[in-house]
Amino acid sequence: MKFISQIKLELFDQWLQDPGQGLALAINSGVEHLPRSVEYFNWLGDDDTLSPNSLIHSAPVMMRNSNIVCVFGKCQYMNAVGDPIWMNKSGRFAVPLLRFGPQLIPQPGSLFLRSAFNAVGGLDPNYKQAFDLDLLIKLSKIGKIQYIPVQLSSFRWHDESLSVGSQKVSISEAKMIRQLSLPKYLRLISPLWEIPLGRLIYFAGVVLTAISLLITLSFKKKVS
Repeated sequence: MKFISQIKLELFDQWLQDPGQGLALAINSGVEHLPRSVEYFNWLGDDDTLSPNSLIHSAPVMMRNSNIVCVFGKCQYMNAVGDPIWMNKSGRFAVPLLRFGPQLIPQPGSLFLRSAFNAVGGLDPNYKQAFDLDLLIKLSKIGKIQYIPVQLSSFRWHDESLSVGSQKVSISEAKMIRQLSLPKYLRLISPLWEIPLGRLIYFAGVVLTAISLLITLSFKKKVS
């Protein structure tokens, strides 16, 4: 709780008009209108939840090291009724994987340095789903992305979720982002791993959706 005594707590509530040009620009607008005193931030979707004391674990890490541009931790995946189906505890190896593998850094629960976010131009509105991957790769070039072994958030995985329902779009965008981040000589051979990687990510999503559905059906049978 020492962290709480080191900062000035302030609550603010501001309604903003959605620019109506996609999720990335809506988030950029929200960040832009934050009070100047806000140094660290994140955004939460409809299916995202912060864990108790999430900020108490993540904020001090950033406050102690000015080189850190993002902090992330574990994320509990849940089905539609809140039953756990998988814990994402990818660890520090998720950072070097950004350019060559699946995006395993959970955005819910992460904390971003606002000045670094602005320095890389915020979220790219050209991407509808994978703009967080694009942001993380850009941030990794100007600072350190730090993992802490603590659950910071939860995410509901279900059929009606925007992230789950748009999985094919996300996979296609992520492939493009990873390839653009590589040196030209590696881009030429990137299909060697990108094609099987895309199939693996899609299969993993299908499995998670099936597990989520089975657990939900089991829950409904118990309560009926």
